[in-house]
Amino acid sequence: MKKADLPYYLTNFLGKYLHGEKNFSRNTIQSYSVTFKLLLSFFEQTKAITPERLSMEDLTHGTIIDFLNWIEFTRNCTVSTRNQRLVAIHSFVRFVQKQSPENLFEFQKILNIPDKKCVKTVVPFLTGKEMKILLSMPDASIRKGFRDMAIMAVLYDSAARVQEIIDLKVKDLRLDKLAVITLHGKGKKTRHVPITEKTKKLLESHLQYGLSNNGVSSGERYVFVNQRKQQLTRWGISYIIKKYVGLAKSCDDFDVRFPITPHVFRHSKSVHLLQSGVNLIYIRDFLGHSDCSTTQIYAKADTETRRKALEAVYVDILPTTELPDWSDDKNLMDFLISLGRQ
Repeated sequence: MKKADLPYYLTNFLGKYLHGEKNFSRNTIQSYSVTFKLLLSFFEQTKAITPERLSMEDLTHGTIIDFLNWIEFTRNCTVSTRNQRLVAIHSFVRFVQKQSPENLFEFQKILNIPDKKCVKTVVPFLTGKEMKILLSMPDASIRKGFRDMAIMAVLYDSAARVQEIIDLKVKDLRLDKLAVITLHGKGKKTRHVPITEKTKKLLESHLQYGLSNNGVSSGERYVFVNQRKQQLTRWGISYIIKKYVGLAKSCDDFDVRFPITPHVFRHSKSVHLLQSGVNLIYIRDFLGHSDCSTTQIYAKADTETRRKALEAVYVDILPTTELPDWSDDKNLMDFLISLGRQ
């Protein structure tokens, strides 16, 4: 009889290992949890095995392939989502193979399941003019509008991830002559990011009028809160941006055909830095990337800089402004016609 031990190992993996030993962020653990919720649903719906009856022996190469196909074709998820779920499963298998060596051969086959190739899209970004229009949409004469303007300005100026803006506290701001904010990013990494004078003044005004004393020490207060004076959520910031994108679309110069998420602000700042001539190494550090190859995606997206570079080195090798007309060359035409007879 099979031992129903999968729940035991899965609980230790999600509850202790990821947080205690790997020190993964809250969002990463949440993403992994969603993967295994889907896996439990898959077993129950397609294999008629309830979670409490699952065994490590049920975790086979074949079932994982079936699960990934179920995600992609039954749930209509993208290939990138499929690959993201596979990363979580690989992480779990690496954790559990030492504790369940009797299934080691099957685990090795699971670890050898490759990512599925998918089309890599170019990162979306707003032009400088489009970003300026979007940032001008909030009504700064009212407190809520001023807060929204400050959120979007800091989101763009610092190229922060949305979670970094959500977690931003007053103690993370240094608003002196050279203003810098401290961002706490993925993998518990901390980086110091300079901001412009205009963004600094926005933050100073926001802190002066936008925060209230809710019993928390001033340094520990969140910079951006909702109407209930609580920490904002990802959904809350996405809602704010979506609202002003809707207003911006009424402007003639704001012709954007892709969804504008908080991460588009990060992409836009990165491309604008590149267009200004900032070296990729500095942009990498500014974004908090551990590898410059990750930052390279912005060089691929920046077609305008490439166009200008090509124009700068372009040499006109044609002797005349008009291209020659081959039909005027009787010998060449006879030769081309003869090729068709062979």
